[in-house]
Amino acid sequence: MHTVRMTMNVDEALLAEVVETHPGVTKTALIERGLRALLAQEAAERLARAGGTARRARAPKRSAWKR
Repeated sequence: MHTVRMTMNVDEALLAEVVETHPGVTKTALIERGLRALLAQEAAERLARAGGTARRARAPKRSAWKR
């Protein structure tokens, strides 16, 4: 994985609140989690918008092992 160093202007109160609610987590990790959450949210929205458009789609087969 390649990392990028950057300078950011972040709302001081917002950062303080996030750091306070997640003790022991680095600021770098918090920013990464936020970016991943943004990507996940957008992917979920795209999936929701596409919902019901695959007319031939069938439910997946259920495994006998997962009962």
